[in-house]
Amino acid sequence: MGDLAEGLGKGGAGPCNPWTVFMHDSEAGRLEAFGQGESILKEPRYLEELEDRLHFYVEECDYLQGFQILCDLHDGFSGVGAKATELLHDEYSGRGIMTWGLLPGPYTLGEPQKNIYRLLNTAFGLVHLSAHSSLVCPLSLGGSLGLRPEPPVNFPHLRYDATLPFHCSAILATALDTITVPYRLYSSPVSMVHLADMLNFSGKKVVTAGASIPFPLGPSQSLPDTLMQLGVATPWTPLSACGDPSGTHCFAQSVVLRGLDKACHTSRLTPGTPLPSLLHACSTGEEVLAQYLQQQQPRARSSSHLLLTPCKVVPPYPCLFSSSLSPQGLVLDNATGAAGESIPVLGALCSSSSLNRALGDLAEELTKLNLRRWASFMDAGVEQDDLGELLQDLRSLAQCYQHGDSLMD
Repeated sequence: MGDLAEGLGKGGAGPCNPWTVFMHDSEAGRLEAFGQGESILKEPRYLEELEDRLHFYVEECDYLQGFQILCDLHDGFSGVGAKATELLHDEYSGRGIMTWGLLPGPYTLGEPQKNIYRLLNTAFGLVHLSAHSSLVCPLSLGGSLGLRPEPPVNFPHLRYDATLPFHCSAILATALDTITVPYRLYSSPVSMVHLADMLNFSGKKVVTAGASIPFPLGPSQSLPDTLMQLGVATPWTPLSACGDPSGTHCFAQSVVLRGLDKACHTSRLTPGTPLPSLLHACSTGEEVLAQYLQQQQPRARSSSHLLLTPCKVVPPYPCLFSSSLSPQGLVLDNATGAAGESIPVLGALCSSSSLNRALGDLAEELTKLNLRRWASFMDAGVEQDDLGELLQDLRSLAQCYQHGDSLMD
């Protein structure tokens, strides 16, 4: 995926066209290193073109909340995204900048240069993007940011091939479309800047994403029934390659649940029946979701949104769903169903202590790297001193997520 800058406003014009200089997956003129991408926007002709397109868009927007940037983290587009966020930060101070860094799914150890470049580009990208963005969120179906291969994440009711970009992009787009709801709705009181401020306190500019696709509601169940059955387990699959979130501490979270019929939002128990949980005593779905999040992470700052509109999965959306789903996307006990045109989805953005481990491990792997073997990366515009600063910044960023460093503390 090439670099894409998207302005976002409630009532504004649509997104800009993608601005790219190099062809994705092209053998000629490939952007392999962070420094190559960064140098592009140092050239006046490309910088002027980007500024002209941005100014045209901003002038057409009724109310500009800020910008969303989608860019690859693992190649030279990481550098393009870093310079673009710096430009936006300097020219549109006070506006939100939400950056989504995309990473490939599974990889092998058989391509050492590609893997080392991926590690370096990811580290440089996270540090530089977080310096000028309101929030940075890596998105991947892989299990790790580091060099050790991890199996792709598992969704119980999806049958996807992690080697196919078409499948991976559909899943990540479903999550992204859900977790960005709070600042995209006309009716929502939450703006991009407000959401970022809730999640990024104390320097926590990097967040993780997760999603439950589809949300596992049974045909005869209510929302309180399903949440109670989940127990202490995290109700979403992690999508930021930061490892298993079990046992980690959440500092702040924004959760969106979409696509459930309103009749399912609250308990269906006959009046007078003993309540199985506090969730069954709530009078609205919003209360159910808020109560559940408070029970799961009592010390975290939480924001929750309940949306009736489901996620559309009509063609060209790939056929990923198992036979355990009904046409409404509900989870069946037998295997005779087939997902229809829409599904319920739960998505989450979290500031989590899992980032302490993930970012710290990334810094540790870079420390062990013999950079003399990878002089070609340095030749692309990165100097030895830059690597020293990178390690220091990466460790400082990791320390922001130490357990106990919470707003309540």
